[in-house]
Amino acid sequence: MTGDRTGTPPRFDEAFRACLRDLIHWRRDVRRFRPDPVDPALVLSLIELAARSPSVGFSQPWRFVLVENAERRDAVRASFARANAEALTAYAGERRGLYAKLKLEGLEAAPVHLAVLADEDTAAGAGLGSRTMPETLRYSVVGAIQTLWLAARAHGLGVGWVSIIEPDAITAMLDVPEAWKLVAYLCIGWPAEEHLDPELERHGWQQRIDMGTLILRR
Repeated sequence: MTGDRTGTPPRFDEAFRACLRDLIHWRRDVRRFRPDPVDPALVLSLIELAARSPSVGFSQPWRFVLVENAERRDAVRASFARANAEALTAYAGERRGLYAKLKLEGLEAAPVHLAVLADEDTAAGAGLGSRTMPETLRYSVVGAIQTLWLAARAHGLGVGWVSIIEPDAITAMLDVPEAWKLVAYLCIGWPAEEHLDPELERHGWQQRIDMGTLILRR
């Protein structure tokens, strides 16, 4: 790769593209972490990279909350326990038994807890592009999460997205402005194990969908 930070666009070579492909293939949703600490400077650098992501109308609606307080972390774990117990009731038979065995969060071991929210009342961007599709504010935040995820993987870190929680309860617990809506609760840390295949595929929950069914031509 060539280029600099003075305005000259980089030229990405085949070696870089191969590494990028590997990075994307090895980006996994991690649930099993080692408790080893992560350098706070590294975490901040990942957040700074995430904030360089594109956003609708350049609104930059992402808001990041590092959850470090033990009582707040306990509240998140309690929320997961309630939501997970409720989710289990939606399944029956073999699927219910399989669900009960799945490892679906890394809240206990992960050293870093990061809540990522969308400021849906932001003045930045003056509503450009989001007046007709307000959901693009949250989509922009999801894009920033993917940037953070790939950057973390490049450092050998793992990230896990805990979606089996109660969004309103978590947002209230974080004591943030009402217009900030939870998009993701992330666990970040050093993986206890690494696999090329997704954990849910490995444990028989869902196979990868064939690409032939995902692309239409009109």
